[in-house]
Amino acid sequence: MNNEKLQNLVRKEWNIGILEKTMGIVRSFSLTEKTLFVLFSLVFIVSGLSLLYSVNKSFLTEVPDYGGTLTEGIIGSPRFINPLLSTSDADKDLTALVYSGLLKANEEGELSPDIAESYSVSDDGLLYTFKIRDDISFHDGVKLTIDDVIFTIEKAQDSSLKSPREISWSGVRVEKIDENTLTLTLKQAYSPFIQNATLGILPKHIWKDVTSDEFPFSQFNLKPVGSGPYKIESISYSGTGLPREYKLTSFKKYSQGRPYITNINIKSFLNEREVNDAYKNGDIESLNSVSPKQLPSLKNGSEQVMVSTLPRIFGVFFNQNVSSVLLNKEVRQALDVAANKQALVDDILGGYGQVINSPVPTETVLNTATTTSQENIEKAKAILVKNGWKQNDAGIFEKKDKKGNARLSFSISTGNATELKEAALLLQSQWQEMGAEVEVKVFEIGDLNQNVIKPRKYDALLFGEIVGRDMDLYPFWHSSGRNSPGLNIAMYANVKSDRILENIRKTSSDSEKEKLLKDFEKEIANDIPAVFTYSPHFIYIVPQKVRNVSLGIVSSPGERFVNISKWYIETSNVWEIFNKNN
Repeated sequence: MNNEKLQNLVRKEWNIGILEKTMGIVRSFSLTEKTLFVLFSLVFIVSGLSLLYSVNKSFLTEVPDYGGTLTEGIIGSPRFINPLLSTSDADKDLTALVYSGLLKANEEGELSPDIAESYSVSDDGLLYTFKIRDDISFHDGVKLTIDDVIFTIEKAQDSSLKSPREISWSGVRVEKIDENTLTLTLKQAYSPFIQNATLGILPKHIWKDVTSDEFPFSQFNLKPVGSGPYKIESISYSGTGLPREYKLTSFKKYSQGRPYITNINIKSFLNEREVNDAYKNGDIESLNSVSPKQLPSLKNGSEQVMVSTLPRIFGVFFNQNVSSVLLNKEVRQALDVAANKQALVDDILGGYGQVINSPVPTETVLNTATTTSQENIEKAKAILVKNGWKQNDAGIFEKKDKKGNARLSFSISTGNATELKEAALLLQSQWQEMGAEVEVKVFEIGDLNQNVIKPRKYDALLFGEIVGRDMDLYPFWHSSGRNSPGLNIAMYANVKSDRILENIRKTSSDSEKEKLLKDFEKEIANDIPAVFTYSPHFIYIVPQKVRNVSLGIVSSPGERFVNISKWYIETSNVWEIFNKNN
C-alpha cells in the first residue's frame, strides 16, 4: 500500500477531512483571531476538565487510610507491662496497647468480643461460657489458644504471685471444654464479674517456665508479647537503664482489624514539668491527665482538648495501724470537717472536678457535697476540745492518754504529680490552721507504689481510687484487701460493710444496688476511714491530625486507647460505592 492510499484510508476512518477543513479555516485567521481562538480553546479544555473533576469528586468520599505516627508523652517509666502486675498509669498505658482480652470495652463501657467469638451467662449468673476465635495470634506469630487464656487466669489466682487481680478471680473455677471453649464458674453470683474478661491474655509459651518468684523480674515485663493492637518495635533506655521510649507498630493481625495509625511512640518522663516542656518543645504531640492549671500554657491552637468524666475518687486515706493518733475517731472527724474541699476543686483543679464526701463516684445521686470555711475550722476545733484535746503554746492539739501525751501530728504521703502535691499542701495549711502538725512527703509515682503503698508505710495517703463504671467498691474497702496486693489502702475493716459489699456484688438490680450503696456510705460516714476530697475530670490533649478520637467515660487513663485501632491520621478518596465503611 502506497502513501496516498494510506492517507485516504486514514481520512476515511477518522474523518480527517473535517480536521483539515478546520485547520484551513484557522490558517486563514489573522494573528489576533488566531490568538483569541487559542485562548478560547484553552478555556474550553480547562472548563471541561474542571467539570469532569467536579463530577468525579461528587462520587468520591474521604475514608481513613493506613499510615502516620503519633508520639505521646507519659509520666513515669513502665515497670510491669503485664496485665497481671500493672499498677501505675504508665504500666496500664502500655498494657492497653499491647494486650487483648476475651472481651473489650468501647467508649460507653459496653463489652463486646475481642479474642472471644461469643460468650453467654447462665440465668443464675454463676456460669460463664466463652468460645474463642481460631484465627488469633500473638505478636511473635504463635497462635493464641484456650490454654493461654486458662494459664493467664490461673496465674492471676496464684497467691504467691501477689497479683492485684487476684481478688477479682478468687474462687473462680476455670475449665477447658474443648479446643475453643472454656467455662468460668463462680461460687456466688457477682454481677460486675464480666468486666474481668477484659484481662489481657499472656502467651503461655513465654511465661510457663517462669516461677512466681521470678515473675516480677522477667524481661518480658518490659519487652512484652501480647495480641493487642500494637506490638513493641524497639525500646530506648535512659542512662540509668530505665525505658525512656517505646516505639510500637500496628499489629496487622489484631482481632479487631489492623489499626489505621502505623506507629505509636510512647515517651516517658520523670514528672509533669518534663512532659509539659517536651510538649511545648514539640518533642511529643499528645499527653494525658493534663493538670487544669497547666492547660492554658499548653494550648497552641493545633490541639484537640478532650475532657471526660473520670470515675476516680481522691482522698486522704488513714492508716490507723501506723499512726496511733489517727485511731481517735474525733481526730478523723475534725480533719474531715476542717478540709475545704471546694477550694481543692476551684484552686487546684480549675473547676475540672467535683467535691465528694464518700467513696462513691460523683455520677451517683448519693453524694451531698458541702463546702467549708473558717467557721468549719472552728467547728473542727470544738470537736477536739469536746473530746479532751487542748492546744499547746505552739497551737498544736495534745491530749493525755494512758500512754502519755498524744500529739495531733502525722504525715501525708503522696505522688509527685502537680495536683497531688498542691492538694497535699493546701490540706496541710487547712489542718495546721485547725491545730494539727502535718508533714507532706512527696514520692515519684513508681517509688510511691512500690515502697510506700505496697508495704503500707504511711500515716495518711493522698491518693486516688479507680472505682470504674461498674461501681465495684469491694476491692477498695473489703477487709480481705487490707494487705498487698489488696487495694484497701485505708486498711478498713468493718464486718457490716464487708457484708454489704458482698451483697452489692451479688445483685443485678439497679435499685437494690443503689440502696446497698447508701447503706455502705452510712457505715463509711460513721467510721471516717478517710477524708474524701474530689473526683477529677480527665483531660487529654491530642493533635488535630488524629481523627475519630472519642473518650466516653474513662475509668483509668489507659482506657483512652479503647478504640485506638479506629483512630486515623491518613486518608484517601474512593468512590462512594466502594466505601467499605458504609
